[in-house]
Amino acid sequence: MHNFNAGPSILPKEVFEEASRAILNFNNSGLSILEIGHRTPLFENVMNEARSLVRELMSLDKDHEVLFLHGGASTQFMQVPMNLLNEKEMAAYTDTDVWGTKAIKEAKLFGHVEVVCSSKDRNYTYLPKDFHVPATAKYLHITTNNTIYGTQWQDLAAFEKFNVPIVADMSSDILSRSIDFNKFDLIYAGAQKNVGAAGVNLVVVNKNILGQVNRPIPTMMDYRNHIENGSMLNTPPVFAVYICMLTLKWLKENGGVAAAEKLNHAKATLFYNTLDSLPVFKGTVAREDRSFMNAVFVMEDPVLEKEFSERCKQEGLYGVKGHRSVGGFRVSMYNALPLESVVVLTEVMKDFANKKG
Repeated sequence: MHNFNAGPSILPKEVFEEASRAILNFNNSGLSILEIGHRTPLFENVMNEARSLVRELMSLDKDHEVLFLHGGASTQFMQVPMNLLNEKEMAAYTDTDVWGTKAIKEAKLFGHVEVVCSSKDRNYTYLPKDFHVPATAKYLHITTNNTIYGTQWQDLAAFEKFNVPIVADMSSDILSRSIDFNKFDLIYAGAQKNVGAAGVNLVVVNKNILGQVNRPIPTMMDYRNHIENGSMLNTPPVFAVYICMLTLKWLKENGGVAAAEKLNHAKATLFYNTLDSLPVFKGTVAREDRSFMNAVFVMEDPVLEKEFSERCKQEGLYGVKGHRSVGGFRVSMYNALPLESVVVLTEVMKDFANKKG
């Protein structure tokens, strides 16, 4: 089985093995990871290690805090503006996919939103290049990788020129490439693609941008409370955090972000070179904006799509069906996906094209 699912997605085999042992007997305690107290040293060590691994893998400075929170990335659509945007202030948002659109909708409940660019006119198949961000913006919100449509901002350093705080939804490409994470004032990511299992959200926030809004913030929504309590303001999703810790540990042991980037580049290069060489298939995204994580494509002859889907099933290629809003196919090549899976997929594509071409 080769798992190209978009999320929840593939995890390292080593993580499954260690987690399965922990369900029965966690760290030889005689207790399951599912039943230990979250305020006992057993779990406190897990949380501390998970946060420490994020800090190390991202090379974070002392101003950035690491949080593991409930709710997934969608909760952050409201929590970000609730903490950063006053009612009469303005935040800048990029509209480059469904998730950006949803983030814009929630932010409008808390202040003024200016959409500084949009690629909706071509069904989000490209990323806008020339746009302006007002200096009065409290922050600029971007979605670094667009899971459904298969686009990815390749030059994240370009956003620094706007000289406003940058908030980034990195749910589907976090820790997949070497960047200066300290340049971002707030990063959030649902764990279920590159970090761990569904049920927990990773937030990295520069504490200096907090505490500047006038509104009262509900206790559970205030980042400062979570920072003060070490991500344990209330009972955290214990098992999901544990899976994150194991996945982050695996990433570190396998060379960290730099090694992951090298492998991800190899996988994406192999896939896109194959795609472009086979006229029976067609990529849907502008080439300069193609995602290294989520490759989206269709068949030149839509009649063949069902047949190719069946071939994928026969070959054990799981999760290649495209999102309903795009159609066609989508292959997700997250950190844990081995190069061998992409080799198998591309061989199937070449064989199918030879028989149908």
